[in-house]
Amino acid sequence: MGFPLLSFIVFTPAAGAAVLMFLRGDHTVRWTALCVTVLDLAFCIVMLVSFDTTTHAMQFTETRPWVPALGIAYALGIDGISALFVFLTALLSWICVLASWVAIDRKVKEFMVSLLVMQALMLGVFCALDLFLFYVFWEAMLIPMYLIIGIWGGDGRVYAAFKFFLYTLAGSLLFLIGVIVLYFHGGKTFDIIALTAQDLPFQVQSWLFFAFLIAFAVKVPMVPVHTWLPDAHVQAPTAGSIILAGVLLKMGAYGFLRFSLPMLPAASVHYSPLMLVLSAVAIVYGGLLALAQDDLKKLVAYSSISHMGFVTLGIFALNLRGLEGGILQMFNHGVTTGALFLFVGLIYERTHTRSIAEYGGLMKLAPVYTAFLALFTLSSMALPGTNSFVGELLVLSGGFAANLAAGTAAVSGALLGAAYLLGMYGKVALGPPSVGVRVKVRDVNAREMIAILPLAVFVLWVGLYPKPFLSIIDVSVQHLLAQVHGRGSGQ
Repeated sequence: MGFPLLSFIVFTPAAGAAVLMFLRGDHTVRWTALCVTVLDLAFCIVMLVSFDTTTHAMQFTETRPWVPALGIAYALGIDGISALFVFLTALLSWICVLASWVAIDRKVKEFMVSLLVMQALMLGVFCALDLFLFYVFWEAMLIPMYLIIGIWGGDGRVYAAFKFFLYTLAGSLLFLIGVIVLYFHGGKTFDIIALTAQDLPFQVQSWLFFAFLIAFAVKVPMVPVHTWLPDAHVQAPTAGSIILAGVLLKMGAYGFLRFSLPMLPAASVHYSPLMLVLSAVAIVYGGLLALAQDDLKKLVAYSSISHMGFVTLGIFALNLRGLEGGILQMFNHGVTTGALFLFVGLIYERTHTRSIAEYGGLMKLAPVYTAFLALFTLSSMALPGTNSFVGELLVLSGGFAANLAAGTAAVSGALLGAAYLLGMYGKVALGPPSVGVRVKVRDVNAREMIAILPLAVFVLWVGLYPKPFLSIIDVSVQHLLAQVHGRGSGQ
């Protein structure tokens, strides 16, 4: 295509943020931000409709010299692995604007600017084909997310923002060292496609694997570098939690898919048993932590640790079912957990409490709210007919094929998920009514329904007819597995 579609997708939010700087009036700012994010979503829909599912090659590629002396280029492109996450980012971004319509009532312009800049940087991560450009997007994301938590968060926002920043910065510095090592051992190029074709010595691959592992594990997050996540989620505003769960956590797993597996195939095969163990620990430990929570937001936050454990389990099963399930589950988790954080925000706006013990009887007070909450709760449990069931079934199938113990641990994690999610819903929707909550709760309004419905559609669409989504990733996943097993089995 002659039209630079990916550049428009990446920089439309940035251009919108620049326009917002010159606008006055909170109402005007909100509507402009919403229009910009909807326009970006329209570009992403065009991208998906035009996407060729029969090839693993990068599509919609754009390349321009940036720093020729160092071999750095402005290079964008997507394949089946990244296409879904570009769309997911755009889908959740306009929902974040709607979720912040009333909840953010101070420094509205600055918040919307931070949100749009964040969107542009996240899209850049998924589209970048130059390693240096990828790192710029990856590192710059810390700034708007730090501001969103630190300025518009709860009472402990400063501590949570610093903890988030320090954890992710430490991981990013290790990633930077790995990038430099990869540059010198990979022919002094930052071209991701060219680096993927290099056959690095096993010792170099091993060193890079662990450098990348720490960087990506912080983002996922994997146990034991997960402790920043509950604090960040609890203190972040609703939009911040949706972005954190829906997109930022996916970037660690995306790093494994884009760098660790294709560039370090021998190390990935060699250390896959370790990754399966870490994934199983995350699944069970995250589930146990969620089971112990009374704070509704903390429960959803800890559930993310468990659910992302399923993602890494599928990735490092290193077989077709596991890998496709892991990627699909990344998309499903963004939809479902993003929706759950939206629902936590909606009920918090009404009650100003997140204590599960203080809720009760919401089915009578807010029947539409509780009906949709039931749908997303069942999706998070991976009930058949919902999106997460398809992804989790593929992950478990691939996980058992790779390692029986890891697959068994994943099943126990799924049972824990049913326990804490059904327990939460029973208390919130069906429990005895709380006097403190009864007089404050109203059902969802039209604006909130507009934000909820697209997420509900994808829960049922992927759950009942996953073929379009699997067809997007299938050829790229087969090519990735051929790279890993073809070049990694000989070491």
